[in-house]
Amino acid sequence: MVATRRKALQMLAVLAAFGTDAAQALEYPTKPVRIVVPYPAGGFNDTLGRLAAKYLSDYWKKPVIVDNKPGAGTMIGTKEVAGAAADGHTILVVQFPYAANPWLYKNIAYDTQKAFAPVLLAGRSPMLLVTHAQGPYQSAAELLAAARIKPNALAYGSSGAGSSNPRAMALFETATATQMRQIPYKGSTPMLTDLAGGQFDVALDLLPHAMPFMQSGRVRPLAIAAPKRSPLLPDVPTAAEAGIPGYEVSSWHGFVVPSGTPPSVVDKLNSDLNRMLLEDEVKKAFAAQGVVPDGGTPAQFRGFIDGQMALWKKVVSDRNVTVD
Repeated sequence: MVATRRKALQMLAVLAAFGTDAAQALEYPTKPVRIVVPYPAGGFNDTLGRLAAKYLSDYWKKPVIVDNKPGAGTMIGTKEVAGAAADGHTILVVQFPYAANPWLYKNIAYDTQKAFAPVLLAGRSPMLLVTHAQGPYQSAAELLAAARIKPNALAYGSSGAGSSNPRAMALFETATATQMRQIPYKGSTPMLTDLAGGQFDVALDLLPHAMPFMQSGRVRPLAIAAPKRSPLLPDVPTAAEAGIPGYEVSSWHGFVVPSGTPPSVVDKLNSDLNRMLLEDEVKKAFAAQGVVPDGGTPAQFRGFIDGQMALWKKVVSDRNVTVD
């Protein structure tokens, strides 16, 4: 009799919790929602945050604002969201460094794997291997042959500690058994400008960053780190076609919220952000910047993040790459 009563009480507690969670989703949002972008204004992450703010505000008839919080390799904005209320009213735009920073930095003020709940993988933008247009390398094979003759004879550019390309290059060196010198810059534009001027040999950068330099004939694409060729660059071979099998690196973009956010709220966010990806304006914005839309469930994004974190943990360990 006591056991039966205990089970009944447990069932009532479960139903009450379920009812509360469902009610929260129906009421959400109850106040203005803030989308934190841990990057400066401009660039695709900012574009993604502003598109989400526009369409979520339209769907919900509630204010949604974008708050740019750049600095410390994305960790300033990320830390702020980690400490925010777990109610769905603070959303973080995440990218490549989200999965790499835990292994690159020794003292992060939050636990990436425990502090956040994944919402949606919005899209991916493949990396491009580029060299200066007047340089001697007409193909990735020629570049690799030169790099293997003498370690550190060639130099590559990177666009800063918080960017994706130094990580991508570390993986490239592992995949190709090469070693090159790093020339650091504060951003892609100055880096690619100097590459175009022949100040160093090669760079890996995102398609939207490199595209203007290719269109003006100042840099030459050698390969795209994707499983298939880009419709924007149909004549540029994939890394596998260029002799680097298995080398696929994309700068991905998505949304997370503080851990503990009610599952029904996460599901509502996921549903509405998936809906946003189907909007014509969003499709055009993604295509213009070379980003391939993804979508999917929170569980799928969790699996993707886990895979990325395992990948970059191994790269950082194998290459002994650290920032602090």
